[in-house]
Amino acid sequence: MEDFNHRVNTYIDSWMGPRDPRVRGWLLLDNYIPTVAFTVMYLLIVWMGPKYMKNRQPYSCRALLVPYNLGLTLLSLYMFYELVMSAYQGGYNFFCQNTHSGGEADNRMMNVLWWYYFSKLIEFMDTFFFILRKNNHQISFLHVYHHASMLNIWWFVMNWVPCGHSYFGATFNSFIHVLMYSYYGLSAVPAIRPYLWWKKYITQGQLVQFVLTMFQTSCAVVWPCGFPMGWLYFQISYMITLILLFTNFYIKTYKRHAGSRKTDCSNGSINGHTNGVTSNEKVKNRKPRTD
Repeated sequence: MEDFNHRVNTYIDSWMGPRDPRVRGWLLLDNYIPTVAFTVMYLLIVWMGPKYMKNRQPYSCRALLVPYNLGLTLLSLYMFYELVMSAYQGGYNFFCQNTHSGGEADNRMMNVLWWYYFSKLIEFMDTFFFILRKNNHQISFLHVYHHASMLNIWWFVMNWVPCGHSYFGATFNSFIHVLMYSYYGLSAVPAIRPYLWWKKYITQGQLVQFVLTMFQTSCAVVWPCGFPMGWLYFQISYMITLILLFTNFYIKTYKRHAGSRKTDCSNGSINGHTNGVTSNEKVKNRKPRTD
């Protein structure tokens, strides 16, 4: 395995160039194989999990949903705070920020961005809760694409551009996740569901996030500061895919069937998914579920 890792690393390095030495030895970063393995396992579970659950009763996950979502809410809040304070400490420039110009703040930024990368592995549990609860209709292409791609993208980010201009999208996304996972956790408590009103605005916030991230990335193309151009072009391309997919989801969820959604999708999905409550668990006119 060590020889195989060495060959893979040699190939990636020849293609991507030298890595940032400041993150050498950090958990999961030295070799790409573990990240790929976790992604392959995730995709296999997405494929095989619903088949396994087909003739089985859904599992009760409510006791896990509240602490899980609370934990991710707190982690997202910590990351948002650290990202903002790191950018402030290093005097980060909104329009363009190199990876070696923030001094000690760059080290602080790299530490929190590693947690951001690692959080994408934790978030695989969103999909596993769907499978266990037999909410297979929520395992959409958008959901799987977003989860599987983010872990891999951020492995490369952490090895080559672990600070500098990489900070903005992660900062905005961490803030959105504070709102999103707090909603998930609260929606797992039946008595609180009727008072949750901000689901639609979370999706709108995500679209704003992608547009602003693409704009901020484009600024570094127009006014370069030494941040690698290849990363900027990739970031813009990836944001375009998310804007298209999330816009399609938003239109389908909130525009096309606005009338029927009041009864059929009153507790629908965010980010192509929700792990707290589904459209089959309506608050009114429905006997409460045992889970």
